[in-house]
Amino acid sequence: MALAALPGSAVQFRRILAHFPQELSLAFAYGSGVFRQAGAGPSADNMLDFVFAVDDSVTWHMMNLSKNRSHYSFLKLLGPKQISNIQNCGAGIYYNTLVRCNGRVKILTQNENGKLQAALISNLKSAVTAAFLMLPESFSEEDLYMQIAGLSYSGDFRMIIGEDRSKVLNIVKSNVPHFQKLYSNILQECPQVVYKHQLGRLEIDKSPEGQFVQLMALPRTLQQKITCFVDPPGKNRDVEEVLLQVAHDPDCGSVVHQGISGIVRASSLIQSSKTILTAGLKKSVTYSMKKMYKMTKGWLRKTS
Repeated sequence: MALAALPGSAVQFRRILAHFPQELSLAFAYGSGVFRQAGAGPSADNMLDFVFAVDDSVTWHMMNLSKNRSHYSFLKLLGPKQISNIQNCGAGIYYNTLVRCNGRVKILTQNENGKLQAALISNLKSAVTAAFLMLPESFSEEDLYMQIAGLSYSGDFRMIIGEDRSKVLNIVKSNVPHFQKLYSNILQECPQVVYKHQLGRLEIDKSPEGQFVQLMALPRTLQQKITCFVDPPGKNRDVEEVLLQVAHDPDCGSVVHQGISGIVRASSLIQSSKTILTAGLKKSVTYSMKKMYKMTKGWLRKTS
């Protein structure tokens, strides 16, 4: 589940969490209300974004309906099972916005779930691998973090209308130390990269053999999406064969970008459509207007 609450200070994070059922596998806060972004106003003026991960969404929604029924749109009338069914469409997220609680990525609570911890680490490694494939042989740390931060927005139609075009740059520019904390160990342990930490530079193996190893390390869903783009209809080659071809392609990075964009595009369309149901029409319109305002401010900063 994801929600966007009104602004709050760091000391309020756990107070806000206390308003919700505590059966959480993971909860974290993120966005400009947590980490400063270049060109943005004071973080206290920005919305505070949370993500809650739960093992049993039906039970969690049942408990949250009892505690916070007013947080739900008309879907509350359908009950927790139908709410969970709607959540599971697309990216598997139930999104709500403009939720009032008493009143930054930061982990707030996390249980001792080995599989979850392994998934979080695997996700970081996958982001690095995908970024490597889309970068040249030599690049700066900032280049890497720009690629990683941009993964979530690649193919998202909201970057065309509804988001500041400089959003990725604004995220990275003010938060390089946070990115280093997340990815430094992964970069130092990766055998395919030379990480010149003091210079802030990296060099990656861009040989076909090196790129094939990286392609084989990508998440299965992305590998399959790349295969769909490359393999002609009816040929039905296996994934490994297709990825070997891609590894030898001078446009390997572009193919990977296409695959990521395809995944994000489909999820963003479904998620945006669901928002009208999960947040309600009035809050969806209000939230969209706020996004349009921020996008317009970004345009004006560029032209001034």
